[in-house]
Amino acid sequence: MKRLLLAGLTVCLVIAAAAFSANQVPTNGELQIVTEERNPWTNLRLNNDPADFKFAIVSDRTGGHRARVFSQAVAQLNLMQPEFVLSVGDLIEGYKKEDDAAKLHDEWKEFQGFVGRLQMPFFYVPGNHDVANEYEEKLWKEKFGRRYYHFVYRNVLFLCLNADDPPGKDGGIGPEQVAYFKGVLEQNRNVRWTVVALHRPLWSQANVAKNGWLEIEGQMAGRPYTVFAGHVHRYQKFVRNGQSYYQLATTGGGSKMRGVDYGEFDHIVWVTMKREGPVLANILLDGIYSENMTRPVTDEPGVVANNRKPPYPTRGKLHFEGSPTPGAMVTFYLINPADKKTQRVADGLVEPDGTFTLSSYGPNDGAPAGDHVVTVVWRKPFYTAEGTPGPNWLPESYSKPETTSLKATVKAGINDFTFEMKKDPPVEAK
Repeated sequence: MKRLLLAGLTVCLVIAAAAFSANQVPTNGELQIVTEERNPWTNLRLNNDPADFKFAIVSDRTGGHRARVFSQAVAQLNLMQPEFVLSVGDLIEGYKKEDDAAKLHDEWKEFQGFVGRLQMPFFYVPGNHDVANEYEEKLWKEKFGRRYYHFVYRNVLFLCLNADDPPGKDGGIGPEQVAYFKGVLEQNRNVRWTVVALHRPLWSQANVAKNGWLEIEGQMAGRPYTVFAGHVHRYQKFVRNGQSYYQLATTGGGSKMRGVDYGEFDHIVWVTMKREGPVLANILLDGIYSENMTRPVTDEPGVVANNRKPPYPTRGKLHFEGSPTPGAMVTFYLINPADKKTQRVADGLVEPDGTFTLSSYGPNDGAPAGDHVVTVVWRKPFYTAEGTPGPNWLPESYSKPETTSLKATVKAGINDFTFEMKKDPPVEAK
């Protein structure tokens, strides 16, 4: 009897296995699952194209870097596990000459200690803080060799540019570098995509006609590409020649940290390279936690800011011809009593109800005490797709410290101002 039961069980198992095998759907030789007439899933086309890959981009760490941010990002990148990490420069505070070489070496030692903890490659790109002068450029060469280079990964071409060539100027790409990348682009005509990383957004600078960017851009005509830069510490997307250009915010660099509306936040850019092009996700650092819901704690010191004038809470209302100007930028310029020169110290965006709150060093901390002239610019859009400032919808007289009629005196305590702007009077014909 036991033998008959055992034989019957064996037959049932064989029949079940045959049915399982008949209804099994392998996907890329990995997924094994039993399908029926109706199934609790949308499809079995797994998002695992072998040509796809993921990498991360970190942005500016300098200009008065804040404590425990970049080093935290390193730990968070190890949680995210990209295939590699790309930078857009400004990695150390820099701006030191040979007579202060010890501090410069210490800064590089500290930074290399951070990226040395990454569990994946880190690709350097120089920024103006990193190669600020001939000595810093010489030190870069001693440590890292090339100031510009390229690599290809899974048929995607990566161009890592030096946007401070030569150092100590307003930014640019020298003739030798232009020639180098011209050759690289000619030799890599058949790549599926090109990714460009540089520090300064040279396309939006006043010297764009002479800084070498247009030559690089012209050589990329006809191919799909994406450009990433930093330097301004404010996130902004541009579209030039039908291609996406990104000016990134910060990864620990100096920032008022007023949030997404201002483009001021610490982030990494998570790039998934698909066959049809890159898919971007901006991941803010304060949203990355480990499995036990803790954030990495590091001992990275920040830059101590000295000689800052204490700010006092400063807010107000602003209207033009009786109506609010949502999105307009209000800027306070402190007047030096000695020489009457002005210095930009605080700014803020106008809300839909016409209110604004100023920030000097951190979010909504106010403005320093003293007499100020006030400018207001209302650009729609703030920047055009080409990277140039958008048209100002307010009278130009309000846009410059030399011509604005708006004034304010900030005192210790809470300050509240109301500004009413009107159209410029018509100019009489002579």
